[in-house]
Amino acid sequence: MIVTLTANPSIDRTVTLGGRLVRGSVLRAAATHNDPGGKGVNVARALTSAGVAAVAILPANAGDPLPSALAENRIEHVTVAMSGSARTNITITEPDGTTTKINEPGVPMTAQSLTDLHTAISEFGARADWVVLAGSLPPGVPADWYATLVESLRSASCKVAVDTSDAPLLALAERFPTAAPDLVKPNSEELAQLTGYDGHLLEEAALQGDPAAAARAGRLLLDRGVETVLVTLGAAGAVLVTNDGSWWATPPPIVARSTVGAGDSSLAGYLAAHVAGAPPPECLRSAVAYGSAAAALPGTTLPSPEHVHTDAVTVTALTTPAPDPA
Repeated sequence: MIVTLTANPSIDRTVTLGGRLVRGSVLRAAATHNDPGGKGVNVARALTSAGVAAVAILPANAGDPLPSALAENRIEHVTVAMSGSARTNITITEPDGTTTKINEPGVPMTAQSLTDLHTAISEFGARADWVVLAGSLPPGVPADWYATLVESLRSASCKVAVDTSDAPLLALAERFPTAAPDLVKPNSEELAQLTGYDGHLLEEAALQGDPAAAARAGRLLLDRGVETVLVTLGAAGAVLVTNDGSWWATPPPIVARSTVGAGDSSLAGYLAAHVAGAPPPECLRSAVAYGSAAAALPGTTLPSPEHVHTDAVTVTALTTPAPDPA
């Protein structure tokens, strides 16, 4: 079983335009669609679609739209009471795949809600294969809360994955190695936040067929206690770094329609393969297959197994030199 925590969940509203987005104009939507959202929720959605047992833990109140949307999508979930309703995030997609996101900050979290979430994570973590801590933190939550959760889960038998950015990510890193998770899944910008590398250059180099810099940057995190680093690099695929080796996977050619949820889908693909007993290169192959499938779908739509083509993903073993000084 894989348990996900989404401290700042949302209703993701996708607005599909028939033409180009023009600032200051009146536009008519070609279509609209609502999905339960937040990074951990997205991971749980993709896993459930793949037939992998998953439970989404999140703050939400009975009668709110978010639990109802989860139930409609047959996503197993556990909620704790919060002080208001979940935020609404708006995704605007254009015909060429350009995506504009507007994310609300979320409802301030009370101390009781935080305690209840921590209790739920501890209880489910005791019998989970993986616990995933994902996404931003709502107002009122200390930036180092993920670090506290990782440390508290060390006594459990589960593995812990973290996918976050900005202040929560930096606060987590400040408490390495005691708060080092089993897996971190940064994109190029987040890896830059952690290591001092230039995220744009990492991605550009990988697009030109040279993923070595991303692998070197990832190895810096292994030296600080992280066991596995899964670096997503957009159209350049992803790099996986472990103590046993490093690999680069490139996706098949696709027509990108929306990048929303692609990183979450990549993490779901990795975890689905891992709990099935796949070796690291095959876990990476699954991650990239899921991520590219998500990018080929509109709005906040997440891939089902029929969208995923692992045989179209190329995996290459890397020889990773010692990290550059950060």
